[in-house]
Amino acid sequence: MTSSKQNSLLIELLTEELPPKSLKLLGQNFSQAIFAKLVELDLVKADSQYNSYATPRRLAVLISDVREVAPDFQMREKLLPVSIAIDANGQATPPLMKKLNSLGQGNFPIADLEKSGIGKNESLFINFSKPGKNIADGAQIALDFSLTQLPIAKVMSYQLNFGTDSEVDVSFVRPAHRLVALYGADILPIKAMGLFAGRITLGHRFLSSGDLNISNASDYELQLETTGYVIPNFSKRLELIQNQLNSAANSRQVLMPQALLEEVNSLVEWPQVYQCSFEKEFLEVPQECLILTMQTNQKYFALTNHEGKLINQFLIVSNIETTRPDAIISGNERVIRPRLADAKFFYTQDKKRTLASRVKDLEQVTYHNKLGSQYLRCQRVKEIASHIANMVLELPNLKSVSPHLVEYTSRAATLAKTDLLTDMVSEFPELQGTMGTYYAYHDGEVAEVAEACSEHYMPRFAGDDLPKTYTGTVLALADKLETHVGIWSIGLHPTGEKDPFALRRHALGICRLLIEKNLSLSIIELLQVTLSRFTTLEIDSQSIISGIQQFIYDRLKTYLKDFGGNTYSTNEIDAILSLEPYLLCDLPGKLHAVHQFSLLPESADLANANKRIGNILKKISDLPTTQEVNLNLLIIPAEINLFKGIEKISPEMTIAFTEKKFEDYLSLIATLHLPVNDFFDEVMVMDPNIDLRNNRITILKNLFTQMNQIADLSKLAQ
Repeated sequence: MTSSKQNSLLIELLTEELPPKSLKLLGQNFSQAIFAKLVELDLVKADSQYNSYATPRRLAVLISDVREVAPDFQMREKLLPVSIAIDANGQATPPLMKKLNSLGQGNFPIADLEKSGIGKNESLFINFSKPGKNIADGAQIALDFSLTQLPIAKVMSYQLNFGTDSEVDVSFVRPAHRLVALYGADILPIKAMGLFAGRITLGHRFLSSGDLNISNASDYELQLETTGYVIPNFSKRLELIQNQLNSAANSRQVLMPQALLEEVNSLVEWPQVYQCSFEKEFLEVPQECLILTMQTNQKYFALTNHEGKLINQFLIVSNIETTRPDAIISGNERVIRPRLADAKFFYTQDKKRTLASRVKDLEQVTYHNKLGSQYLRCQRVKEIASHIANMVLELPNLKSVSPHLVEYTSRAATLAKTDLLTDMVSEFPELQGTMGTYYAYHDGEVAEVAEACSEHYMPRFAGDDLPKTYTGTVLALADKLETHVGIWSIGLHPTGEKDPFALRRHALGICRLLIEKNLSLSIIELLQVTLSRFTTLEIDSQSIISGIQQFIYDRLKTYLKDFGGNTYSTNEIDAILSLEPYLLCDLPGKLHAVHQFSLLPESADLANANKRIGNILKKISDLPTTQEVNLNLLIIPAEINLFKGIEKISPEMTIAFTEKKFEDYLSLIATLHLPVNDFFDEVMVMDPNIDLRNNRITILKNLFTQMNQIADLSKLAQ
């Protein structure tokens, strides 16, 4: 029997302080898993509403319109083969009865069982109605399921009721102290990790009176906020912090990266923002150092003026609301001062040595035991970068390249990794490159060299900026190519999801540098140049280049999907990449041209014709070697028209291709739509006359070559 009663369901797990960097994900998974399991049990509809809650000490979910009892549902279960289930007298065998009893259907009429199958494969099936779960059983199942789905990197083991007869061993992300489970106003008799559900939770550690008696599931959030001084909703609490930070900043800019916001949000239940300050003398230190130590070590929010310059005030998010925050402010100012003093000391000490004086010290730093020291790596990068710089100087489309590019690039490659040996970078590895630029300027290096010390790491991640200088661009390319080829050469290229050397990121960086900087450099030549610098390794050069090339093309498939604000199909991307293009900078133009071509009414027929021609040519083992068509052997009007059509547009196509007007090129191909269709309708390619056949194959071969200059158009065939 099914109840029509519906109510709100609350499940809360109260714990000790949860890992702040994991809290958001823990809260989402806890709620989603419980809701999903209740939907599966038909205790709640899939479009019902639920609220997820996560604070430093609790994970909770509130689901509306939950059934008290799920509807009955029909089951169809395979039992046994008829030969085993029914004896010679037509009676049920013991195995059949055992199976029926296991399903709770021991009294089911044997005559009502369904037979299905033929001969030895004939089996018995049972169709019966099964009662739905009640809310107590369903909530228990959902909670148990949710606890197995939480993304817990490291569990803690502890005992409840230690030293008593009811001692329980528990493993969880943090010790759990209370379990709340309410269906409307009623407590659900469920349990987890040795805890039995009730209605008592805890409010804020200091601002509330302690225990909170939740009267009804639907009152949970309101009671926590008004009585417990806890904002349980993660997103609501985050928005409140953002608003308070912006309000406290006034006309200044507050630096609040999302990761820091979420981490701080995971540390407080009742956020309050206060302003603090530090001595102006610390502003002599590069602001990146001060900002990083404030954000990383102390979880503070730095403030800048309208010009983006750091000022000596910062904001903190406290878990205490008070009208007299002096002690909180002075305490945080006292804590940050030694951190800033350390940064100032490191900066002062580092400047006593030039970057150039540290170069030889890189010999003591191992890059990889099979690839040598960082010094040897820098030498390889220097040689690769110098070669690329010379290639860039020969590109006609780049107008603002310094004639000293090779000199600048060589110098930057020599110095770029030396900041790894500084005290500042040892303390804050995130500042590698950034500090190199500061120290290079201090040493009197030219601007392009100094900037390249940080730019050669770009892009560091998807969507990151690219280098602004050509020196930085060339060095970034060389650095990523050297990493890629070196790691690939010693057999440590990515397998599955593992990518410890971030080769996927480096490959995407290479693609972006070549494409977005419009560098007409052959990816094959770049890989060959790079590989030639690994003289001590015994490697299969062709295999490595081919493997890396395909690896890069795989990254391009994702990168090009939504390039330039347009959305391109998989077939369009495959069409250009299947030709293994070596100039990646041409890919956006080619992709746009293929997309526009695919919109033409003629494109489908031409794509199918292209595929047909390809299949014909594959089957011919002795293709004619000549490209010349014998005019005297053109007999049928359709082949004459196709030949003349190709001949007419060939000069224009050559110009369009040379000038990289790829859309114009494919538009010219589209004009051959009717001649191509007529050719296949009226001309027998495989004519018994060998001369006629070879002449027609030559026409198709020439056409096939021209059709596939931009992309493999057969990939667009339906």
